[in-house]
Amino acid sequence: MKLSGFPLSLLCATLFLWLAHAGSLKRCQISMDVHQIEKSFQGIKNTIQTKDVFQNVTILSASETLFNITPSDVCCMTKNILGFYVDKVFRNHEESDPRIQRGLSTLANSFLRIRNALEQCKNQRNCDCREEATEKFQIIVGNYEQMEVKAAAIKALGELDILLSWIIRNYRPKAATK
Repeated sequence: MKLSGFPLSLLCATLFLWLAHAGSLKRCQISMDVHQIEKSFQGIKNTIQTKDVFQNVTILSASETLFNITPSDVCCMTKNILGFYVDKVFRNHEESDPRIQRGLSTLANSFLRIRNALEQCKNQRNCDCREEATEKFQIIVGNYEQMEVKAAAIKALGELDILLSWIIRNYRPKAATK
């Protein structure tokens, strides 16, 4: 049986489009000083985490949401989570300690810069959200909204190590990984 050129062309075109979509994150590189972000969090981590009274509850639930994201959804999920932290978590947290306030402000500004860069990628259609990524993000939002606002903000801030680990895993160039 002789295969005509049309099915082969269709297969090649489909494969090309899939690879282009999967590679969209590569076209959407973000510049960030991961070490500065980590340093800012490490400076406040213990103080924030000791305020968390719900040790058996998680918001990011790493095994279900973040670490099962496909490469084509990383950009979208990152943009959504950083926006969630900027718009809800940092705004809902009340802090009286100036040292912690400075650390949180540094983190919030870093997240805002990254989110804005990813928003530009989205505007160029390089950071589309698939339904699966949207559903996983909604799990995170739902976990947050099930808690009282102040407790949820503390919990989410205490889980920044999970988020930062995920960001580093997905955005750090392989050569820079130690």
